[in-house]
Parts: sequence; structure tokens; C-alpha cells
Amino acid sequence: MANLYAATNGLSLWTSSDNGDTINRMPTSTGLYSGAWVWGLAAHPTNPNELLVGTNFGVYKYDQKTKKMNLLNLPMENGLQMVTACAYHPSNPDIIVVGTQPGQLFRTADGGKTWTNVGAAISKYAERYYEGHWTRVTCVIFDPKDGNHCWAGVEIDGVWHSSDAGLTWTRVAKDGIPPDIHGFGITHIGGERRLFAATNKGAFLTVDNGNNWEIKPLDSKYHFIRSVVARPDGSGVMFECDGDGPPGTIGELHRSRDHGKTWEKVELPGTLESSMYFVAVHPSDPKLVFAACNLGQLFRSTDGGETWTALKRRLPEIRALAWLPDAA
Repeated sequence: MANLYAATNGLSLWTSSDNGDTINRMPTSTGLYSGAWVWGLAAHPTNPNELLVGTNFGVYKYDQKTKKMNLLNLPMENGLQMVTACAYHPSNPDIIVVGTQPGQLFRTADGGKTWTNVGAAISKYAERYYEGHWTRVTCVIFDPKDGNHCWAGVEIDGVWHSSDAGLTWTRVAKDGIPPDIHGFGITHIGGERRLFAATNKGAFLTVDNGNNWEIKPLDSKYHFIRSVVARPDGSGVMFECDGDGPPGTIGELHRSRDHGKTWEKVELPGTLESSMYFVAVHPSDPKLVFAACNLGQLFRSTDGGETWTALKRRLPEIRALAWLPDAA
């Protein structure tokens, strides 16, 4: 059985220990207020019991053996910042990068004891909007095969790249991709790194770390892409979540079997009532896949995404999804 974690806006973190058949909200006694806004989740690359949790109070480490949250010592500006994205370095998990709203990037190299604002020149206010509409780091991702390379996506300030494990950052391809970045997915073919970016105007692909991009259209009338996720088994299977907007009134899930070269629509049970937002995978069992719509519908596949079951529980607005293997 897997432990599923679903982050919500305003009703904290929800969890299941039976593959999603039953899901309950974590109580405040875990160390995180049950009315928290939870925005980002990241599984530890080697410790199956540790989960990073980004919230409006800061970033926590959750230990699923003790069922306790540990608030890390991240400096917050006047209590205004929310941690909206987080990621572990794939081979040195003492290195963590988190992103916030308003858009900034912070890095630790000692597991969260001390932090540095890396000074990425992310705009405080979103492009094309009035002052007061803050930017938000929606995603941080390390290349699982080369942790020197990582990317941060900002809503709305484009793609940021680091080639030194998050120490320094540069905005890339300002004119080659929409600035409204929702998520990234990475796959490898031979020696080629294929990085996909999910945007409000479709999915884009780069093979040169983000300097040049090309759109990869779907056979769909919807182009609001929220995430792209590779199944962690090197098979080339990937998933792409889309819909008609945020939160949307209809969603779709698409699958690729060839590292994102071609895509097909996945048939899910029932009617999707909001945009499909998230897919959760874990290397301990690549065939177990969870998916979530923005407004609370959840789905599970136990055969790598070939067939799906709708889970019974409907949640509040979901902002992140992850799963961990059973506590050992």
C-alpha cells in the first residue's frame, strides 16, 4: 500500500494509507495547522519516510513514521511569503531549493538548518498585470541524472535555469515561451535531456536547457497545461494534464509512450469537472500512478497508467500531489 498526500488551499494536507481508498485531513497535532494553505510537496530521493511540505507558514519536513511536521528555519519576509514549490537535489538531499510567492528562490545545503536567498532577479509583480499581482514560483525541478541542472518556473515571469545545483540562476528564452509557467517534466533519450514546460498556452520542449523551445501540440481543444510528468522507470511513458483554465470546468489527461514525441488521450472514469492538474509517481513502484483535478477529483492506476479507478473522496482545491511507500 502507498501513502498518498494531497495538498489543499486552506484545509491543509490530506493523507491516505490505503492507496487512496480512504483519505483524511491531517490534524493540527501533527505540527501543521489544519487550516494551512499547502502549495508544494516533494518526496525525499532516498528516505522513503520524508516529505517536504511548502505552506503559507514556511517549509516543513514531514516524517511519516512519527507522523510529525518539523518547521525548517526558512526566513520569511514579514510573514508574507508562502512556500509554493520545493525540491530535493537527487543525489545530495541536504541541498533543497524552495520557491515562494512573491517570487524568490531560497537554497539550503545543510538540510534546512540555514538558508540563502540566491538572489534570482525574479520580478515581484507578474508580467502584464497591475502592481500587486505577485509572481509565484510554481515549480522547481532537478534533473534526476544530473543534479547540477535545475529549473524554476514562475507564474508569471518565465523559466529560470541553474547549472550549479541552485547557487546561481538565469532567466532563459524570454521570447521563446509564454511567461506563465506551471510545471516541468524531464525525460532522457540516450544522452539527450528533454525538458517539457507546462504553460497556459500549451506544452513546450527544449533540448538545450531552455535556450530554445518548440511547442508540442496536443490533439485537444484545450491548451491550459498544468503539469508534465515522466514515469520514473525510463520507459518513455509520460503524462500531461490539461483543461480549459484555472480551475476550469473540464479536464483531460494525456499519455505519451515515446518520451513525449506523440501523445494520446487517456480515458478516465466519469466526467472531469475541472482542469486536470497533477500526476504523482514514485520510483519505488512506477506502475502506481495517482492523478488529480484542481477541484478535488482523484484517480488511481496500478498498471502504469493503462487503466484507472476514480477514488471516492472529493477534496477541496488541490495544489500538489505526492505519494510515498509504506513507512519502514
